[in-house]
Parts: sequence; structure tokens; C-alpha cells
Amino acid sequence: MSHVEEFLSAEEEQDIINAIVEAEKNTSGEIRVHIEASAKIDHFSRAQQIFHFLKMDNTKENNGVLIYVAVDDKKFVIYGDTGIDRAVPKGFWDTTKDVMASHFKKGNFKQGIVEGVLMAGKELQSHFPWNQNDTNELSDAISKG
Repeated sequence: MSHVEEFLSAEEEQDIINAIVEAEKNTSGEIRVHIEASAKIDHFSRAQQIFHFLKMDNTKENNGVLIYVAVDDKKFVIYGDTGIDRAVPKGFWDTTKDVMASHFKKGNFKQGIVEGVLMAGKELQSHFPWNQNDTNELSDAISKG
């Protein structure tokens, strides 16, 4: 079994998916989690590639957020689309990153991702509130590379 497959149990993955569903309840924003072994290039550039590959740049309000985790590299990136970048102040994701990093340092990967997802949902809610015409534009499943 690869490091990616061992990184989270099926139950932990379901907890993360449940967190994504919960986080998206009050926002039109879309949140995805992608996990792979190693980036092979700088992690921010790789997160951008995955963002495009998952078609996250095709949302109506350009308000997708990707939480990208490179397991073997021990690195992660929170990448927001252009609509988010225009709406939020510089350093917007720093608190979320800090909370995730503190869990990761203790080996609590599932909890770090869950809290990151829920915090991203709260942040998105203030800039991209849910409305009755909102549809879930992207899968809530965890993607793996």
C-alpha cells in the first residue's frame, strides 16, 4: 500500500468528506482536498496544476478552494481561485494554515484537514454566502494522485 493510501483510513476520509459537506452548507464556495505522495515541482505550482486538473477554475464565482497535501514531502498548500483572491485581504489563509500545521506536527492529519476545511467554509461564507439557487458544482470526494 502506498503512503497516500495509508495516510488516512476510510473512516477518516469520510470524516473529511462530511466536513466538506458541512463547510459548503453556508457558502457558494467549493472546497476540495487532494492528497498525493510528492509534488516533484514546487508545491504551490503543483497545487495550481491540480486545481486546474480538477476543473476547480470553472466555478461560476471563481470561489473554489483546494487543500493540497504532499504526504512524503510533508507539505501542504491552501489554494484559492481568483474570485477569492479579489475578495479577501492578503494573509487571509494564514490562520487556517497555522491551525492545520499545528495538527499535522502532532500527526493528527485528519483533524488538521477537517479543521482546515471547516475554517475555509467559515471564511468563504462571509464573502460568498450560500443562496437558494446555489448548486454543488464540484465533487466533495477526496482526490488522490
